[in-house]
Amino acid sequence: MKTQNYENHVRYYPPHHFVFYPVVLLLLGVSIYFTLNDKEHSALWLFLALLVAVVTGLALMLRQHYALNNQNRLVRLEMRFRYYVLTHQRLELLEDRLSFGQLAALRFASDAELPGLVQRALAENLNPDQIKKSITHWQPDHMRV
Repeated sequence: MKTQNYENHVRYYPPHHFVFYPVVLLLLGVSIYFTLNDKEHSALWLFLALLVAVVTGLALMLRQHYALNNQNRLVRLEMRFRYYVLTHQRLELLEDRLSFGQLAALRFASDAELPGLVQRALAENLNPDQIKKSITHWQPDHMRV
């Protein structure tokens, strides 16, 4: 497995990103084409195009919604545990000053970097991208969807 870092940490789910979405985009394109070129059945093709667009939007939202809510909860718990193990202090006391995006970015920091980076994120109000770019020893997360 490749070493994970800032440049390659985005992950794709091939069945959705490279099969489902191209197929529905093709179907949407065909529906729009026939809506414009098949005057006799244009209402039917327009309905099909709208139906495909709605189903695609719903699929996109639902696919991510359940998995990400669960993963966000796990990331928060992981970060609380790691921070406590490393500092013997509860992260919950600082969490209200950190956005979830900041917490999620901090999970990529090595154990040696994490406590200092948490303090820096709080002091400088670093955004998630700035936090990720500040990490020198990247801790990969190959399991996030």
